[in-house]
Amino acid sequence: MALKIYKPTSPGRRGMTGSTFEEITRKKPEKSLLVPIKKSGGRNRTGRITVRHRGGGAKRMLRLIDFKRDKYNISGKVVSIEYDPNRSARIALIQYEDGEKRYILAPVGLGVDDTILSGDNAEMKVGSALPLNKIMAGATIHNIELNPGAGGKLVRGAGEAARLVTKEGKYALIRLPSGEMRRVRSECMATIGQVGNVEHQNINLGKAGRRRRMGWRPVVRGSAMNPNDHPHGGGEGRSPIGMPGPKTPWGKPARGGKTRRNKVGDKMIVRRRK
Repeated sequence: MALKIYKPTSPGRRGMTGSTFEEITRKKPEKSLLVPIKKSGGRNRTGRITVRHRGGGAKRMLRLIDFKRDKYNISGKVVSIEYDPNRSARIALIQYEDGEKRYILAPVGLGVDDTILSGDNAEMKVGSALPLNKIMAGATIHNIELNPGAGGKLVRGAGEAARLVTKEGKYALIRLPSGEMRRVRSECMATIGQVGNVEHQNINLGKAGRRRRMGWRPVVRGSAMNPNDHPHGGGEGRSPIGMPGPKTPWGKPARGGKTRRNKVGDKMIVRRRK
């Protein structure tokens, strides 16, 4: 995948980049794998905003992605590589020998007419899914399960890849893209290869309008608000916030405060990402 650079015909165009979409082979998605998305605008069921800076955006349909890869020992053929507006990665439409069609995350190197397989007997090639205990140490993997049969939860973004470091009894040791070293049960499934659309992180949106079409609304600085709207508000001119550290609109520490409470998963982490 490559990036296209727009000519600076306006201030918003200057520096703007986007995808060339040269890897896309089909524009219309598979209708049987589409479901509608109901947007919330960041509001809960009582109508109150619980997630700020959300709303609007272009209308989308959700593509049903097969993160479980549970079509065991049934060969599948890649029909097309498609765009998915709901994620940074590209998706591949797979047609299995029994006629069923499913979407999977498209890894680097997977092309139309390639064949993939899931299960213990699958060959270690790009796009195939195997249990961790059947994957060679040192392999590049993505879409990794945390619990057997629950579907892939880790390493699903564009250009991401983890590495299987070693296998120790019931567990496999994995180095995640963040640098974290983590144990995962060896019967969990993972897909071989690196997630495609590697250049995604280098895209420069260029103007606020592109962000709005993605469903992101403007963010206002707390120091520009009144004291009754934000702890940072008030003061004459551009005043300091008047406190040792920044706070959220509700008075909680905004940076540096610990938010992780998953004590069950903590024991599986060998080395933190920091």
